[in-house]
Amino acid sequence: MSAPAAVTGAPRLLRASLHHEARSFAPWIAIVTALSASSVLVYPWVFPTQADREGLATLVGSNPALGLIFGPAFDLSTADGFNAWRALALGGLFTALGAIFVVTRATRGQEDSGQAELLASGVLGRSSRLLTAVAMGLVMSVVVGVVSFLVAWACGGGVESTALLSATFTATGWMGTGIAAVTSQLGAEARASSSLAVATFGTLFILRGFAYSVEAADWAIWINPLAWMTETKPSVDNSWAPLGLAVALTAVTLAVAFVLQSRRDFGQGAIAPAPGPARGRTRSPFALALRLNRGSLIAWAVGFGVLGTVFGYFTTAITDLLSADEGIAQILAAGATTPEDLFGAFLATIISLVGIISSIACVQMVLRVRKEEMEDRVEPLIATPVSRPRYYAAHVGVALLAAPVFLTIAGLVIASFASGADIGVTFGEALGQALVTVPAVWTVVAVSIAVVGARPRLAIAAWAGVVISFALTLLGPTFGLDDWVLGISPYYHVPHLATSAYSWGGLAVVALVGALLCGVGFRGFRHRDLATS
Repeated sequence: MSAPAAVTGAPRLLRASLHHEARSFAPWIAIVTALSASSVLVYPWVFPTQADREGLATLVGSNPALGLIFGPAFDLSTADGFNAWRALALGGLFTALGAIFVVTRATRGQEDSGQAELLASGVLGRSSRLLTAVAMGLVMSVVVGVVSFLVAWACGGGVESTALLSATFTATGWMGTGIAAVTSQLGAEARASSSLAVATFGTLFILRGFAYSVEAADWAIWINPLAWMTETKPSVDNSWAPLGLAVALTAVTLAVAFVLQSRRDFGQGAIAPAPGPARGRTRSPFALALRLNRGSLIAWAVGFGVLGTVFGYFTTAITDLLSADEGIAQILAAGATTPEDLFGAFLATIISLVGIISSIACVQMVLRVRKEEMEDRVEPLIATPVSRPRYYAAHVGVALLAAPVFLTIAGLVIASFASGADIGVTFGEALGQALVTVPAVWTVVAVSIAVVGARPRLAIAAWAGVVISFALTLLGPTFGLDDWVLGISPYYHVPHLATSAYSWGGLAVVALVGALLCGVGFRGFRHRDLATS
């Protein structure tokens, strides 16, 4: 098939797809724009004096765990420098995630739902759907960059530094588009394809933050595509050259994707699904829920083992990282705090980050109930002696039990590193910190339990707990928010076992709130109508 014939009908399909799917771009545009614009807008209010800005630098330097998420802080003395530190990494990640979901939904998602067969019955080339999906991902990334630039600039951001920062969002989204185009040809279904792409970006994101935090060699920086965006250094060097590498990588991945697409069978991926058992039956709803989530459980368990290794190794370098910061050295010399308290706060931040990531996995498992419901697989089950509460409890139980398993895996590895790092933290304190974080994770997951059970049409709200806890736990302190605001996050109430003083009252309240949310979810699921596809 010639190239023109392979993309026959693509322009018309793109127009129709943008008409129906453009509204799905809005959340990603809003998140990234708000992240960047708020940094520029609020910075002069929160840090009006030089002393306030030096305090911010000390706060960032005293907790190197923040570098894992935000990357290096090249300049915190200006609004543009603060915006670059706070928004570059996360803004790029969110843009890439949006592009990944757009591309996957327009390729393998259509094949799984049967829409692709309807489209193929018309005048449509073999590669037209992939070209349309790629174009949508590229367009969404450009819109994110343009809107975020205009809003941040209107809020007072510098023209060149803001333009470069917004360009990194677009470039990262383009790389996400290319990777999603490839994984869409590899996965056996849409869920597997998007999971591959998200896992790839998540790994690169953590490795980028780790490399900068431990001041790794230059080659460790330049082999990571996400680090290319950091090396643009908006408001400091304003280097545009690394963006060319992102464009080149996008072109390569898209070329690979089209080659793979031309050779794979319709509705199939290069990675074939494993065959089911020749014989056997599932004896209980819990066993069914466990089997449905088995692949995710195994993949996430391995991931948390790797995550524990990365974060655990990070703890061994904490003393060197803190001693290199002059502001921290002055605070310790003045007796304002103790090294043990700094190490304890650092460990709590690391474990809280692990908890937030584990809540993502658990929320996905709860949302599996909605997916099964939309595909008409729940009604036949509850037509048997299996009751609604029992069915829902099975899936909820798997999600809630997964949290302590994931935290224990990561906690054991981190504790092994921390106890041997001579930072005043014992193995028991480090592992205990992971375990006391479990109720906070459960409360975040309980938000999704309540949403899926009572208001499933608002399934996007199931992620509210994850988003709010992430924003308040990691972004909140950089804005100097009051304690009552930070206290909305369940992780704020987790005791810091390695510090000199802590209390358990807040964690008890968190557990009670989680129990109430679960009650709302179970009551709603018992009485509401089931969805029909």
